Amino acid sequence: MRKTATQQSGKIPAQPGPREVAPVQPAVPSDADAVIPGAGPSARPGERPTVRLRDAGPDDAPRYAPEWLELREGPDAAARAADLLDPLRIRLANLPGKAGLVIHDLGCGTGSMGRWLASRLDGPQHWILHDRDPYLLHFAAVASPRSAADGSRVTVETRRGDVGLLTPDALAGASLVTASALLDVLTRQEIDTLAAACTGAGCPALLTLSVAGRVELTPSDPLDAEIADAFNAHQRRGGLLGPDAVAAACEAFSERGATVRLHPSAWRLGPAESALTAQWLRGWVGAAVEERPELKERADRYLRDRLEACRAGELNVVVHHSDLLALSRPTGGAS
Repeated sequence: MRKTATQQSGKIPAQPGPREVAPVQPAVPSDADAVIPGAGPSARPGERPTVRLRDAGPDDAPRYAPEWLELREGPDAAARAADLLDPLRIRLANLPGKAGLVIHDLGCGTGSMGRWLASRLDGPQHWILHDRDPYLLHFAAVASPRSAADGSRVTVETRRGDVGLLTPDALAGASLVTASALLDVLTRQEIDTLAAACTGAGCPALLTLSVAGRVELTPSDPLDAEIADAFNAHQRRGGLLGPDAVAAACEAFSERGATVRLHPSAWRLGPAESALTAQWLRGWVGAAVEERPELKERADRYLRDRLEACRAGELNVVVHHSDLLALSRPTGGAS
């Protein structure tokens, strides 16, 4: 079992969201070939970013940069499956107690899930933001929304911890568990642990934007499929599930009595998203080459051509994801 230190802050008053204060400006790496941390392979070969607490010192650079999360926030919001919200609202409306919602956001990053969801749910909300990176937790707390859909108050607190060690007791009193772009960086054991914690606490889970392993680029190129296959293999390194994660999560929740709903949630990237597309391309191709070095010469040519098309506004990309809503059987622990 991994060592982890879970630290909990006091309650932090909610602050204006990112559109009400000066937004983080997406950074352009000084090196034209650089990849913002989170968009592609880390500097350490074979290492993958997860929500686990790192065992390094204070100077260890974050593996998810706020600039990457800021770049993807708009397309993430546009992609998430709003069709899953009605069944979620019905479940939340039927929870016992009237004190408001308690929502745990796992691997919260800079808090984009809260900024998307809080204003779509009625009633007072208290968000508990989980991430291994205190730097990202600071961003999330400062830029959290202040009010729900009906104007009710939203408050937040932050916690550092390990999703692989969640228990039903840790979720006692939870109304909802959320996460975004999380499942595909977990192992099967961690997904089982997550499902057991949610179902044991009797709370629903809304888990969005898990990679599906399918990408469509227009215009197409003969190397598209080979790069995609190599990238998907890279996603599965170290026992992580990558594009197999959604199927594993459906199985894990269903086996524990939850009703599971799936909905597609693809990124649709065109000329307006060229900055994100360029970073995604560098990370996508870089991971493929790290997995299969024999691709390097052809992949370098491919990446140059794709980036040129991106700059010219001539490239469109669909990156397929899936959103999952698991409605666990309520227990006395839900509130």
